[in-house]
Amino acid sequence: MYEGTDLEEYLVEIREQVCSRCIERPPGGPPCQPLGKRCGVEINLGELVEAVHHERASWMGPYIERFHQDVCAHCVNRPTEQCPCALEYLLELAVEAIESVDERRAARLN
Repeated sequence: MYEGTDLEEYLVEIREQVCSRCIERPPGGPPCQPLGKRCGVEINLGELVEAVHHERASWMGPYIERFHQDVCAHCVNRPTEQCPCALEYLLELAVEAIESVDERRAARLN
């Protein structure tokens, strides 16, 4: 499981590439949780990154299935009005953001 500083670079990239396009983002967000929006990204970032890392596909189908299985099924937002969250329609951008971070990290190692 990813935690703390392991996730910081992912969070920055997701906020830039995904949150900036979120129609549910409250004024002044992100972060959204302090503004009263229980954001699926903020709540489940570690699980989201892990789910993306378990898949490598050329189309979104496997990512969507993994997201619903590994993230949504355990999300605290599931029994609330905030489900489905914005990740439902922004998942492709989230996958791209996570993979961009992975590519940068791999390049730094070489």
